[in-house]
Amino acid sequence: MTTAVETPSAVIDRVSLVLDAFDGPGRLTLAQIVRRTGLPRSSAHRMLERLVALRWLRRSGRDYELGMRLVELGSLAVHQDRLHRAAIPLLHDLHRATGLVVHLAVLDGSDVVYLEKIGDRMVAAIPTRVGGRQPAHCAAVGKAMLAYNDEADAVDLATRKTRYSISTPAQMRDELVKVRARGVAFDREESLAGFGCVAAAIGAPGDAVAAVSVCGPMSRMAFDQRLAAPVRMTAMGIWRDVEDRVAPTLQQARPLQRVSA
Repeated sequence: MTTAVETPSAVIDRVSLVLDAFDGPGRLTLAQIVRRTGLPRSSAHRMLERLVALRWLRRSGRDYELGMRLVELGSLAVHQDRLHRAAIPLLHDLHRATGLVVHLAVLDGSDVVYLEKIGDRMVAAIPTRVGGRQPAHCAAVGKAMLAYNDEADAVDLATRKTRYSISTPAQMRDELVKVRARGVAFDREESLAGFGCVAAAIGAPGDAVAAVSVCGPMSRMAFDQRLAAPVRMTAMGIWRDVEDRVAPTLQQARPLQRVSA
């Protein structure tokens, strides 16, 4: 007799079915979850106990309820959604002012994850995408956030995107000191040959919940106040809107002046 092996998709479907059973207030017993999902009692029990171990659910006696890990993920999703909505109009302003590709990113462990990418014909030349990842130490947005992150020393420097990528702890420490001193991070062909970026952290002073950057061919980049100033102003504007929880379309933000490199 052979035992059927569930595919990853089937497992995910069953987890989703169990979690959907908690669509409403209150706790549920195993019997209630079995009735709501239609799963065999033994399968439902094994899945519930595994989800408890992962902190997706919490067990109190014989009852189950949503766990803290789901609360944490939900809070993060709400925060990132508010951040994204606040950022969109200012990112478009920054693109119009500089003519460069604009990124919004967050830090996830040793990687950056891109939440938004805005540009025109140059977009295709830069192989980043919304939802895509990149080693944080190779990207300006990553260095902008790592400069204010306690876990910066744990970043894996083994991955190099180009010959200019940071590869030693000493280089990393020196670079982050410079980022904190000037308030912006630079990427000079460290993530993509022939291209550079200027980034600033978004968050309260000395903190970083995200970062914004402008990127383009090295011939169009200015690693000074011509780009540093508008990028920092955009980062501060986004954080102000996030803190105020005001719909950014209602903000009368002063348009950025177009930058001439």
